[in-house]
Amino acid sequence: MTTSPATFSFRAVTKRYGAVKAVDNVSLDVNGGTFFSLLGPSGSGKTTLLMMAAGFEVPSTGDVTYGTRELTRVPPEKRNFGMVFQGYALFPNLTVAENVCFPLAVRNVGRAEREQRVLAALDLVRLSGFGDRFPKQLSGGQQQRVALARALIFEPDILLLDEPLSALDKKLRIGLQIELRELQRRIGKTFICVTHDQEEALSMSDEIAIVRNGKIVQRGAPEQLFERPATHFVADFLGESNFLEGKVVHADGAGLVRYEAQGTACVQQSDVKVEPGEPILLSLRPSKISLTSACPAAGGNLTSGMLAGWSYRGTEVHYEVNTPLGRLSVNAPTWQSDFAPVSGQKVWLSWSPDAATIVKDDRGDAKAKSGKPA
Repeated sequence: MTTSPATFSFRAVTKRYGAVKAVDNVSLDVNGGTFFSLLGPSGSGKTTLLMMAAGFEVPSTGDVTYGTRELTRVPPEKRNFGMVFQGYALFPNLTVAENVCFPLAVRNVGRAEREQRVLAALDLVRLSGFGDRFPKQLSGGQQQRVALARALIFEPDILLLDEPLSALDKKLRIGLQIELRELQRRIGKTFICVTHDQEEALSMSDEIAIVRNGKIVQRGAPEQLFERPATHFVADFLGESNFLEGKVVHADGAGLVRYEAQGTACVQQSDVKVEPGEPILLSLRPSKISLTSACPAAGGNLTSGMLAGWSYRGTEVHYEVNTPLGRLSVNAPTWQSDFAPVSGQKVWLSWSPDAATIVKDDRGDAKAKSGKPA
């Protein structure tokens, strides 16, 4: 009977480098068998968290555990965690098979078993028949799959990935995101990935923790974070967003909030408790706004504006519109853009009461200090 993967945990972990606090009192549980991503900008502390999970860094305070095992000061080679580095870290003078076999050789696994497991590992990452090649004879994507096979061949409890796809071009990166996600689902192991790429984290993860200034500022499923960010920072970091500043006029028990922004009356459906007269900040994704050349039927939120600019993006058209609410961005699917835009043209923007979300205004929070580890 197979044992379910255990939970990996940080408990009140802090990491200091002199006067710099790279990780600040982080407590975090990663459920076994999930694809978990640590997402944040450069200098946020996400890589320091991964290095402490791997054992390459030791917390200044706090504990690291895997199930019932205390790992805080256990060296990397005794944790049974696999690691995939940003630059692949393959041995150029060894063949693909020899690179993949290396973890088994240092563990004194017998030759016959090594050969069998190398073949299975290469098949797992769809590189059967590539064993006799050298890394320089492979594409970047193939080299990354070799690194994955090498990290998985000794059957680690957890696979740690440090910006695993950042060295690849966009098209190849998207393809490997799908492969990596499918691989994790097939083998059922816990993957913990560090990335600064929002699309990468959203497409691969079961759950994401957003890291800023050494702290976890929000965690949740990708859809939850994108659709209902808790703060200005999270909304802005996870993609394009319009921000509307307003003041509450009325809030009823059903969660319907009426507010005024720049003299425009708006309505918002929300589970955030607010009071009349209270200032609020809302995040409104450009894809949630409908743009029309004629005034739509009454209902929801509505404002008019002048078309300031536009750009064709293939699957969508991006518009910039000057409105009483300020300049708003709108992304419309190409097939829905049924009029020829003209600079200065009057247009109408509308969105439903549940399209936006109320967020905490954290724009005044201290920025990450220069020189802080990533």
